[in-house]
Amino acid sequence: MTAHDGHADASGAVAEQIVRDSYGRLVAYLASITGDIAAAEDALGDALAAALETWPTRGIPDRPDSWLVSVARRYIIGAARRRDVATRALPALERLHSAATDAVPGGASEAADDRIPDQRLQLMFACAHPAIDPTMRSALVLQTVLGLDAVRIASAFLVAPATMGQRLVRVKAKIKQNRIPFRVPGPGELVERLDAVLDAIYAAYGTGWDDPAGADSKRVGLTIEALRLARLVTQLLPEEPEAHGLLALLLHSHARSGARRDDAGRFVPIEDHDVSRWSKDQMIEAETHLAAAVGVGRMGRYQLHAAIQSVHNRRAITGVTDWASIAALYDGVVRFDPTIGTHVARSAAHASASGPDVAIGLLDELPTDRTVDYQPYHSVRAHCLGRAGRTEEAAACARRAIGLTEDPAVRDWLTLTYLSEQT
Repeated sequence: MTAHDGHADASGAVAEQIVRDSYGRLVAYLASITGDIAAAEDALGDALAAALETWPTRGIPDRPDSWLVSVARRYIIGAARRRDVATRALPALERLHSAATDAVPGGASEAADDRIPDQRLQLMFACAHPAIDPTMRSALVLQTVLGLDAVRIASAFLVAPATMGQRLVRVKAKIKQNRIPFRVPGPGELVERLDAVLDAIYAAYGTGWDDPAGADSKRVGLTIEALRLARLVTQLLPEEPEAHGLLALLLHSHARSGARRDDAGRFVPIEDHDVSRWSKDQMIEAETHLAAAVGVGRMGRYQLHAAIQSVHNRRAITGVTDWASIAALYDGVVRFDPTIGTHVARSAAHASASGPDVAIGLLDELPTDRTVDYQPYHSVRAHCLGRAGRTEEAAACARRAIGLTEDPAVRDWLTLTYLSEQT
């Protein structure tokens, strides 16, 4: 290997690290200045390509993030001039020129509202503009601010990756065409954008939760970041019950994270968790926020989901799980949150509260086009069929669940539980 090859490898590694850790933040920063997300992505892509050309010979800069932002700014300015729209773009160009060239952006525009206590959170609220399709606001936040790709976002929202990619392209085109301002909202605009921000935080947490072993570098740290952002939202909007409800939900779930695997790394279902591994501090904090939410007297889906996890976690005190209460809560949740995931979880709760036949009946009511590729559906159905003595059907469902499972530990558990006697 030549010295140039070694420099090229090092440059590529640094660029890859930036894409993994900072891509969404840098795009969001550039878009907050220009108001054009697509142009910001194009410019940052060109800057990364320039880095791979120049860094191997000139050396990696001390602050590669700042280098990329500076180069991207130049590309944006050049593109605006080439389109002969300098007059229309002048305010954005002036902001670009005035930005400090050696500053590593945290993600907020210079006009950010000081009430929002975090630059990444500022941009999440900016992405939740009311002129953007409500069904796409959270997805836009996940891609633009948190840097997730269309495949991971599609998985979080249970749609095909190609479909999600097309939707994201369309929404960015609409933002550009209609000149929807990408700016941090003022205090009076926060509440109307809250739902999209909460949904994005929840989806980010779930994306990280699905990779407990940290096998996917793009998802490492997402659960912790989601918890951090959820805490900040409760500080920003302390009177909003769903903000407290979401944080309570995440904390109750995260409290059990240390029990999801045994010492050998094997998957452990929640009913077999060693409750001594659950975090008491996180459960106490969760209960504080759940009480704050309920005290407002305005019920919502995140509060109900948090209440379900609260009942689960009472097993650390009582030694038993009150499945009847959990099933009743899910009966209420489906009215607020009638997603396929909620319906499947409701069925699982009724399997424990009322028996497998009741749960199978609930699963049978779900539309097949929504369940055919949904792994939890096939996993829960295998569990219910196995309890009902329908072992061959259970094995068939388990095979389908295994084929849809990314986590090797879960695949091994499903295989051992449902297929070991047939091999």
